[in-house]
Amino acid sequence: MSTSARQDRTPSSRPASPRIATDHIAFVASTSAEAQAALAQLVQLYGNAEPHEADVVVALGGDGLMLQTLHQQMRSGKPIYGMHRGTVGFLMNEYSTVDLRTRLAAARETVIHPLLMRATDIYGEVHIHHAINEVSLFRQSHQAARLRISIDERERMSELVADGIMVATPAGSTAYNLSAQGPILPINAHLLALTPISPFRPRRWRGALLPDSAFVVIDVLEVDKRPVAAVADHDEARDVRRVEVISDKTIAMRMLFDPGHSLEERILSEQFGGY
Repeated sequence: MSTSARQDRTPSSRPASPRIATDHIAFVASTSAEAQAALAQLVQLYGNAEPHEADVVVALGGDGLMLQTLHQQMRSGKPIYGMHRGTVGFLMNEYSTVDLRTRLAAARETVIHPLLMRATDIYGEVHIHHAINEVSLFRQSHQAARLRISIDERERMSELVADGIMVATPAGSTAYNLSAQGPILPINAHLLALTPISPFRPRRWRGALLPDSAFVVIDVLEVDKRPVAAVADHDEARDVRRVEVISDKTIAMRMLFDPGHSLEERILSEQFGGY
């Protein structure tokens, strides 16, 4: 490969994100003392616009606060920039009060799409929720769940006996999915991870990689004897008999990261021992 060809493939040669307007910043913060102190500092320096009037929303806390903010702003189209003032900060940038508008203007944008879960319970009620990280099914009792898996209306596994199963996005692949021994997905990969939770049969099944256009259907077998709950991030439906999952391409959420600390880079680094 020629030197010029290699240079064309380097991250620095990618088009920069459109410049972010920074005149009106909305700050949101978790309830921790650390996050609230940061909020007071930043509001004093930069003011605090209402989220619906802001050019950009800055979230102060950990990954939980970032997920909450993304859910709240899911349909707003506003860019979200996180600064770490919490416990886990995989989705956050480093905290600083200095030159925030300059940092925001220079930030690189990552666009993510949520999952749409449609869960039908044993009473016929339909529960519809979005998930940024994953949609998970869990056994509700001491007995393992029995599940049937179909992809794009074709049965792929007639019976999975396990504690549960999840469908994870690239953004969520380093969260619960990774803890369940699922694969880490590059943020720009057009893939979803289908990962079993403590599988008993097939014992050695590790899951599957699916195109992000896949329509995933999980039917619960023996719903009366082996009840199952479905969870989309933090929204739960209990006693489900059928769960349908698809990537919702009608929603595009814009996350901002400092140059050199993009979500793509963090996910890549995680595969080599941690960011």
